[in-house]
Amino acid sequence: MKILANSSLPFALAHGGHAIQIQQTLGALQNIGVEIEPVRWWDENQTGDLIHYFGRMPAEQIRFAHQKRIKVLMADLLTAPGSQTKTQRLARRIFRWGAENIAPRGFAAAFLWEPYQLADAFIALTAWEKHLMQYKFNAKSEKIFVVPNGVEEVFFQSPKTARGEWLVCTATITERKCVRELALAAVAAQTPVWIIGKAYADTDAYAQKFFQIANQNPKFIRYEGAINDRARLAEIYRAARGFVLLSTMESLSLSALEAAACECPLLLSDLPWARSTFTGSAQFCPVTNSLGITAAALRKFYDAAPQLPCPPRPATWPDVARQLKSVYEKVLAQ
Repeated sequence: MKILANSSLPFALAHGGHAIQIQQTLGALQNIGVEIEPVRWWDENQTGDLIHYFGRMPAEQIRFAHQKRIKVLMADLLTAPGSQTKTQRLARRIFRWGAENIAPRGFAAAFLWEPYQLADAFIALTAWEKHLMQYKFNAKSEKIFVVPNGVEEVFFQSPKTARGEWLVCTATITERKCVRELALAAVAAQTPVWIIGKAYADTDAYAQKFFQIANQNPKFIRYEGAINDRARLAEIYRAARGFVLLSTMESLSLSALEAAACECPLLLSDLPWARSTFTGSAQFCPVTNSLGITAAALRKFYDAAPQLPCPPRPATWPDVARQLKSVYEKVLAQ
């Protein structure tokens, strides 16, 4: 069994959880003896039995793979679709039906739905994503396997310590993560928040606005950039009063899982991915443009954090690798 890994987004273009997910997945699979390597697009002699595609593989490439008798497993992050309202999801489902059944032939191809009919199997990070693959793209249930992201051992091994006064948020400084809005709410609620991460580009207008708020409010906003030392990050989670992530779109947040591994109380946006993963073990904040509502939720969480239960223990990357190996074997045996 030889696996080829491919991605729709080059790491050099955008840092974040997508790159960490792929790097950790490949490393964990290699550690348990699975032969896996990145697709070498320049090597016409490369061979493999299955392509694990992180993203949505173009339909024509899936057809080429099948001609070579290579199976395709697609792991498409449904970050935006998974964060839509029920009405928005229904509207898009109706639109897809119309595009496929009423519109001129070939019209639907532009929306890249076809890979869900062609791929041999799919990886969903949560039960919610599995539902979306069926509901939005008509993927067959028996082809969808739920395998979550894992967490590195360093986060489980970090020693317990007294929790401090700062909440912590680890996120890229971009609109989707709502770090500027979190900073404004923290100032309004007078709750200290340590924000860890970096922008895709420091010249980005949104990032510049956040930097200005942080510089003007050092009593409540701590910002020193990203922290690449994973052991140091684990220490920060262990000592934090709580973890906050108020993004408007997510699939399965790696930083939230890391904080959970460090038994850090969680405040998350009230989105389906968070509810399906942490129901009963996290606090939730409405997705809203209201500074007052967000500030009130943040203050409530800050006051309650010391008495909140620990989140459930997430999977380790070796756990994930063993699940993926089992999926590969089932797909190749079909």
